[in-house]
Amino acid sequence: MSEPVYLTTIAIFFGTIFMIYLIRSQTNLKKAQLLAGNEESYRAIAERAVAAQEQTAAALADLQTRIIAIEKVLKEVE
Repeated sequence: MSEPVYLTTIAIFFGTIFMIYLIRSQTNLKKAQLLAGNEESYRAIAERAVAAQEQTAAALADLQTRIIAIEKVLKEVE
């Protein structure tokens, strides 16, 4: 085998390995970016859920104070 053919074959072989490495690293990078995006959306959903729970707790506390006042009025009427 002549030297240019040998060097070309070696270059193609290592070039293929290098291209596979680049493609796999780009794929892993894209997966990491997608997972980070998913985590951000889950975090936003969790924050909205916490805010809704806080609002519900505040409304419940308000209702409890109103019920206590109504019970007091009803006891006075009796």
